[in-house]
Parts: sequence; C-alpha cells; structure tokens
Amino acid sequence: MKYFVMLCDGMADYPIAALDNKTPMAVAKKPNMDALAQKALVGKVRTVPPTMKPGSDVANLAAMGFDPESCYTGRSPLEAMSIGIDMKETDIAFRCNLVTLSDEAVYGEKTMVDYSSQEISTEEAAQLIAAVNKAFADEEISFYAGISYRHCMIWHEGPNGLNLTPPHDISDRVIGPYLPQNPKILALMEKSYDILKDHPVNQARVAKGLRPANSIWLWGEGTRPAVPKFMDLFGLTGSVISAVDLIKGIGICTGFDVIEVEGATGNIHTNFANKGKAALEEFQNGKDYVYVHVEAPDECGHQGEMENKILSIELIDRDILGPVVKGLQEMGEPFSVLVMPDHPTPLSTKTHAMDPVPFLIYRSNEEKEGVSTINEETAEATGVFFESGVLLGREFLKDALAKKTK
Repeated sequence: MKYFVMLCDGMADYPIAALDNKTPMAVAKKPNMDALAQKALVGKVRTVPPTMKPGSDVANLAAMGFDPESCYTGRSPLEAMSIGIDMKETDIAFRCNLVTLSDEAVYGEKTMVDYSSQEISTEEAAQLIAAVNKAFADEEISFYAGISYRHCMIWHEGPNGLNLTPPHDISDRVIGPYLPQNPKILALMEKSYDILKDHPVNQARVAKGLRPANSIWLWGEGTRPAVPKFMDLFGLTGSVISAVDLIKGIGICTGFDVIEVEGATGNIHTNFANKGKAALEEFQNGKDYVYVHVEAPDECGHQGEMENKILSIELIDRDILGPVVKGLQEMGEPFSVLVMPDHPTPLSTKTHAMDPVPFLIYRSNEEKEGVSTINEETAEATGVFFESGVLLGREFLKDALAKKTK
C-alpha cells in the first residue's frame, strides 16, 4: 500500500459575498479532487486541539498521525531543525520574521503593514539578518538566516511560555497591544527598526517601489523538538515535499527524507508541477508514504488575495494531485490518498481559524459512495466528523498500523 497526503495549507475558508456566498474551495475547478471525493470517505476534522493555537505546526503534526499534545514543543524549534541549528536542551528557539511596519515615531503606534515584507527575497533577507546578528549577537543571543521572511533566533537558557503574537495574526492592526511583555524581546524588536529602516537593502527596495523589511518580529518560541520517528510508529518509509522550513523541520524530526524541489517558493508562484513530479518519483523509488505540503492557499489567505487563492487550489489539483494519482494507478499497487487543509485561513480575517476543515480519504481497494464535489459545505453534510487530526491521520494509516501490530 502506498500513502499520499496532499496538504493544502489554509485552503478552507468562509463563504464570501463576492463569490455568491461560496468559498474559494467551492468555486475552484478541481476535477481530480472531486473525482476522488465521489468514491471516498468525506467529512470534517478538528485538526487543532482546543487548548492549542491554530498553527500549521500543530495541524500538520496531527495530519501525519502524531499527537501534538504529547510531542509539540513550539514552532520555531521545528524550523531551527530545517535551518540546521543544533539546539541544546537549554536553548529556546524563536521565529524571527522580517516585517514591514508603518513609520510612526513611537514603535508601539506603528501598524503591521506586511508580516512578510512583500515576501522579501532570501538573498536580501540574509543581509538584513546578518546586520541584526552583528548588532545583537552575544553569549546569549544568536540569529540565523532562513528563507524569505522566515528566520530564527536562539536564546541560550532563555525564557519559554511567553505567549508571543504571530505577526500574520495582526495584519493592518496597530502593534502596541500585541507587543511582547518580556523587556529583552521588546528591546530587540524596537532596536531592530533603527538598524533596518535605512539599511542599503531597504533603501534599494523602496527605490524599486517595494516594501522595506524594517523590523524583526519574534514569536513561536520553544525547546528542542520531541517528535517520535514515523517508522517507529507506522513502519513506513516516507518523504516530505515542502518549500517551508517548518514542514521540512517536521520531516527531519520524524525521520522523513526531505526533498528539495527546484522552483518551490511557498507562495502562488511555486512550481506546482515539479512538486508533483518529485512526489511520484519518491513512490517510484520505493517510498511508502509521501507528504506534499503547499503553502500557497495560506499565503493568499493572509494577503487577502481571493482570485489567487482560488487559482492555487486549481493548480494543486491540476499539477500535483492529478499526475500523482495517475502515476499511482499506473504502478498497479493499492494506494490511499488523503486530501485536506491543515486549518482555515479565511480571506475575511487574513489569519488562521480554529474551525474544522473538510477532508477526503480515498482508497483504491476500498471505494465508497462519497460526494459529487468536495468543499466545506458538502463535507459538513456527510455527518462524518473526527474530533482530532491525529485520529484522522491514524485512520488514514490504519492498514499500516494493523500490519505493524501483527
């Protein structure tokens, strides 16, 4: 049995007046997804435990069959693993976004204009993080460059449990009420504005009409990851395909092969077709389980880009899901497919939501009577509901679990 997961980050949404009160998932042309849904188990799942925040970290762990309540230690440590940081037991990792803030004189009166600095290039960002590290690095603090706007700070023997606010949760809002209470974290963020606002990289961006990455924003802190190995739990070899450090970090922690794909960007401009080809090659090379994560619907939700969110769903369907399913059929071995978002990222709020999300589980050797098309409404109408993402992830892998316990 082969297992394919198509994780469409942030795909779920709320009905939109401009779409005749339909969702992007409902209006998107997705013939491959719908064809599977007609012969699949379709329903809804609560991917995030009520006690946890609706982040991609927690939700993706659950979709893979891991219990986030027992193994999750924070978002940034997973990203640190992807960057190659060897965290000590006493280290605290922080996600460090490069953000665009408005230009009010008082830091707390500024507005979160863009949590991604218009998806700043990795090359530009590396120069800015180097400047921040030069200014702040000492025996306690170190900064590490990642991809685009996503970077990492390590605080040796630092504090944990600070309840810091993700910047994508406060788009277009004045930042004062969301600033950290920890004085050192706040000072680093405030001082970074003075370092970055006139940096040559930002001067060049402004001259081109681009938004400057004029501040760091620290959040998502946690300790070294404690995620078990996928092979130990399910007896399967696996690969993960994603442009995002978070998902790559989960893959590294769980023992997956992390596949780098040319043209994978983590946004609407990602190379969807190359991701599909890479997934099929992993199956052809003998992998049992391949997890493809696409960030584009989530990024479009955060940016309020309705047309691009619809397009991203259509491209996932056409360039990844369709070719991989066709390839699996041609291989002749039984296979299972799980298609789902990790959480909603509604265009109306531009941030993650806790609502349950639609899913389908298709098994080539156990076809069911499903629904004509899959979206939030049709999935709700089936009455099928999983109380947790981990239960759904393990339902998807039930054949592997049964085989492992024999």
